[in-house]
Amino acid sequence: MNRTLKKLPLALTLFALCMQTSAFAKSTDASEFDSQLNPMGGTLAANADGSIPAWDGGLKPGGLSADTNGNYADPFTAEKPQYVINAANAAQYQALLTPAQLAMLKRFPSYVMNVYPTHRTARLPEKVNAATRANLSQVKLADKGYGVIGYSQGVPFPEPTEALEVMWNHMARYVGSSLDREMASATVQENGTSTVVNYQQAVHWRSALGDLVPEENVLYYSIIRALSPSRVAGEITMVHEPLNQVMEPRGAWQYIPGQRRVRRAPTVAYDSSARYSYGQLTSDGVGGFNGAPDRYEWKLLGKQERLIPYNSYRLASKSLKYADILKPNHIDPNLVRYEKHRVWVVEATLKGDARHVYGKRRFYIDEDIWQIASSEMYDNRGELWRMYENYPMQLADIEVPFPAMDATYDLISGRYTTNFMTNEYQKKMVFNEPGMKADYSPSALRRWGK
Repeated sequence: MNRTLKKLPLALTLFALCMQTSAFAKSTDASEFDSQLNPMGGTLAANADGSIPAWDGGLKPGGLSADTNGNYADPFTAEKPQYVINAANAAQYQALLTPAQLAMLKRFPSYVMNVYPTHRTARLPEKVNAATRANLSQVKLADKGYGVIGYSQGVPFPEPTEALEVMWNHMARYVGSSLDREMASATVQENGTSTVVNYQQAVHWRSALGDLVPEENVLYYSIIRALSPSRVAGEITMVHEPLNQVMEPRGAWQYIPGQRRVRRAPTVAYDSSARYSYGQLTSDGVGGFNGAPDRYEWKLLGKQERLIPYNSYRLASKSLKYADILKPNHIDPNLVRYEKHRVWVVEATLKGDARHVYGKRRFYIDEDIWQIASSEMYDNRGELWRMYENYPMQLADIEVPFPAMDATYDLISGRYTTNFMTNEYQKKMVFNEPGMKADYSPSALRRWGK
């Protein structure tokens, strides 16, 4: 590691701690909530200089639909960047950048950030908004915040006052009540060579499971089957994700074609390597963060204005091949759109008696969609190691904020891994179909393996 990069973590951390944060408090009056926040819990008003506009309802249904192959037109295709951030001018914009973004600009000369006007396009279905409003009085943290009670759907804590309330908003964020899709992940070496794995995924959140008893400890069920390359084709992983991680740990099973049997997979959690990421991504780093939060101490640092990826329609285009996106050290920066948004900032510090490859993590969660937009991960020596980014867009026809893809970058090795790419699949994702618990049983896993 070069000496300049080695010095970055302390300096950037001190800078981040000096950033101004906003006060946060929970109202008890629903009318007060409606007057100050949008239905998802984001601040209604614009920021002081208007560079973050007021939320005006988001991208409404009918305003943008998908082609039959699932390709969404970019509603902002005519816009040009307001400015471009590179290593030479990064100091000018450092108040809006995360420590990891500053480190990426310094580490990789080809990494730049194209910054566009901000559009708050997020919008959820009215039934989800109604559930969010009801959650104000009925959803509570349980067991030190490692679980929630009283939750069915919507944003669990639209007025968060604690770090784990923000994290549960991310883990239970609305991405449709169910999903069936094909997608791809890639691990990219420093020289740009990549290994792409293709999958089929089915997931049902608790609100879409018709035979789920309200008291059952279930957040979602998921099955992922590898389609290619041939050496992994047919391998399947199934996950039962609980609402309360103390009451019941995550259930996971795997089917390996060569063994022709279903077996428990207790290692699909925490810092075990996410399958086919070759050590570049931890299991609990998929999607930014998932699973049990019990190995960390959590602190809510407040709300800040940051530049984050947003309205990533260009990056999701079906006209792109994966080779157009996957470049050495990072994805093609000219396909990425950054905007200024307000984010909740949460810091996680590893407990003294716990084990994890990340000694500290800091998360930046968008106020409107509750997706982790960016995060930085530090090793157990306190040195900045990796950066995560999510590239979302609003699927207006079904009122769902959804990632075009995401990426986890290694600042030391120059390698990175991506998830959720759909560019080379010429068909639409299927959302909001009802399901049953039996669809996610070990016997169902065997049927998927045939």
